[in-house]
Amino acid sequence: MNVGMLWLDGEPGKDLGTRIGRAVEHYRRKYGVTPTACYVHPSMVSGDPSGLPENLRLKTSDSVLRHHIWVGVEERRQAA
Repeated sequence: MNVGMLWLDGEPGKDLGTRIGRAVEHYRRKYGVTPTACYVHPSMVSGDPSGLPENLRLKTSDSVLRHHIWVGVEERRQAA
């Protein structure tokens, strides 16, 4: 994913699925497209997060700041 929306998570007390859901809904309203990928800092994930939106791939990356959620549409790679 090269382009996406970086969401500052201002409610760290809520569960991760709820926080990601809010970012996904904002992305959907703003861009008219449902995101397919979500990156968060590894420290935000503990165990298997519940309540994630359908068809959303959750990934971790040290490049994403803590308390931020990066959502967008993952490009499909074309076979050579």
